[in-house]
Amino acid sequence: MFVTQRQSARNSAAAVEDVRRRAIALDLGAPLLIRVNPRARRLLLRVDAADRAVELVLPRGVSAESGLRFLRAQRVWIATRLAALPRPVPFVEGAIVPVLGTPHRIRRESDPQAPPVTRVDGEIRVRGDPAHLSRRVRDYLIGVARQEMTRRARLLAARIGRPITRVTVRDTTSRWGSCSANGCLSFSWRLILAPESVLDYVVAHEVAHLAEMNHGPRFWRLVQSLTPDHDGPRAWLNRHRSRLWSYG
Repeated sequence: MFVTQRQSARNSAAAVEDVRRRAIALDLGAPLLIRVNPRARRLLLRVDAADRAVELVLPRGVSAESGLRFLRAQRVWIATRLAALPRPVPFVEGAIVPVLGTPHRIRRESDPQAPPVTRVDGEIRVRGDPAHLSRRVRDYLIGVARQEMTRRARLLAARIGRPITRVTVRDTTSRWGSCSANGCLSFSWRLILAPESVLDYVVAHEVAHLAEMNHGPRFWRLVQSLTPDHDGPRAWLNRHRSRLWSYG
């Protein structure tokens, strides 16, 4: 059985490499990510908005030729989905970046006494070497996100009498927030770009998991008590998730 599983893994790896090599000629317009999922019952395809890549999921045992035929048949769908993605917004001078949903223009600061990065009068002002501007804006936004999410999470956790072990922020692509069984909360820093009501909803959602580690009726009643009228923020996040990943 061990030999059979090992041989199956080698065959799957060979199929992935064959599809990847031969798919270059298809010119999909984006990087192709391929993974084998033993539990998948059929070929699956999606456009990853965070990485701006095409992801192909192969069930174990599917041939490279089947994967290529599937990609060829879906080229129009792939092109349509890629074209619908928001244009990237790099952190460069003049770019408009929302902070808690309010647009701010990135501008270089010439005053040598000014802070490295500050937010004032609708601008994110960045001092220093232009080569470091993008990194400094990103680090600044991550810092603001950490501060805002920690403050809001601890206030809500106090309301329901639940302790928080730690609050972290990351650049996650699969979920906006998470709550561990030991009381650690984690959030995507990109939520700082969304309107304040959206940030409040996600924080409340994860804080509610401190008491209810599920999505049952009691959980949603608790979320409602922490952030009434959360249907709007949930819908906004579903509609604009690709936009949040387009920054930076």
